[in-house]
Amino acid sequence: MRELSGTVLVGESFEPVRGRVVVEDGRIDAVEETATDSTDIVLPAFVNAHTHLGDSVAKEAAVGLSLDEAVAPPDSLKHRRLAAADRDELVSAMRRTLRFMRRTGTVSTLDFRESGPPGARALREAAVDTGVEPFVFGSDDPSVLDVADGYGASGANDDDFAAERAACEERGVPFAIHAGEPDATDIHPALDLDPDLLVHMVHAEREHLERVADGSVPIAVCPRANAVLDVGTPPIRELLDHTTVALGTDNVMLNGPSMFREMATAAKRFDVSDREVLRMATAAGAEIADLDCGVIEPGRRAALLVLDGDSDNLAGSVDPVSAVVRRATGLDVERVVG
Repeated sequence: MRELSGTVLVGESFEPVRGRVVVEDGRIDAVEETATDSTDIVLPAFVNAHTHLGDSVAKEAAVGLSLDEAVAPPDSLKHRRLAAADRDELVSAMRRTLRFMRRTGTVSTLDFRESGPPGARALREAAVDTGVEPFVFGSDDPSVLDVADGYGASGANDDDFAAERAACEERGVPFAIHAGEPDATDIHPALDLDPDLLVHMVHAEREHLERVADGSVPIAVCPRANAVLDVGTPPIRELLDHTTVALGTDNVMLNGPSMFREMATAAKRFDVSDREVLRMATAAGAEIADLDCGVIEPGRRAALLVLDGDSDNLAGSVDPVSAVVRRATGLDVERVVG
């Protein structure tokens, strides 16, 4: 049995409770309100809802490039760098990124992995002993589903992806697709595929939002990456008013995969509450991938993040949720559990 004490952000509302979390055999056995001298802040560990970890071989290589020049298949800088990297280099680079993610509070990531079955296998190998469990959205031929957890499509303007969608339906695994990143032209075609997850939706309009709401299609947003590529800003408030929205950090070549930085950006630049942002970084991503984490309540997996509430950075914070979302950094992490 293990106990974590301090200010615990409990349940879907992240209610601050002074007390402790009791962990037994990797699961939350109890959340108890009790007197404690601990200044720690205990919250759910992060679930990063959208990454491209293969880009770890080319960090900052796309500075100043457009979306098409940086990441569009098949001939962008990203794809040329991936093709040039040998397998050992790729695995090592992804492993280092996953270790950074763990140190900064992330326990799972929903990753779009390029290069078909070999790419998915490389990510599985990279994740061993890192403490981060990737949910792998594979690419290329539908046979990738023998290795991956679902299929991640580049965008409906690149191909029709009907065979890949049908393969996901047959196997009962999720189909995800980028949509509305450079413009709105691929959103309706993406929705026609009945996706289980849309990524970006920067240029979503009312007609798209109505279809999203009707289909209860969740969305992953990546505002820092959108800013780097200068494609616009996602309408996060409107998206939240229509569906589940989760937070991702997108391409490692564009930004470090820090959920602290992504939360601070979302909280300070968009019309969303701090609790909404924290849910986007935890419970929403877990819900999309059907992971048993993201919320502190009895019976859940004990995937927890402990911050030093008395660090030089966080000491004196008035509200623990706002402190986590707007101010905390990886330097405030005491430990990651689970």
